[in-house]
Amino acid sequence: MDIQNENQLNIELSEEVAEGIYSNLAIITHSNSEFVVDFIRLMPGVPKAKVKSRIILTPEHAKRLLAALSDNIEKFEATNGRIKIQEDPTGFPMNFGGTMGQA
Repeated sequence: MDIQNENQLNIELSEEVAEGIYSNLAIITHSNSEFVVDFIRLMPGVPKAKVKSRIILTPEHAKRLLAALSDNIEKFEATNGRIKIQEDPTGFPMNFGGTMGQA
């Protein structure tokens, strides 16, 4: 039995999913058992926006995602310089937080 094969994870990525979905707003809510991240695309001059993707995570996986994003941002900034954050022109925060979403 090869130990390397036991720890290897095979991940499939379809062409459709590989294209990705553009999002310029994320709304994060949580309950006592899960975090819900809604990815939304706002278009200038259009008062209505639709959720393009929803990801539901356990609290542990949400914390792991936070750590992975932080690590990747640090690596990106080490190579490309500090990411500047402007005031959001939409007036909507990227994270509404709180417990507005219920499981």
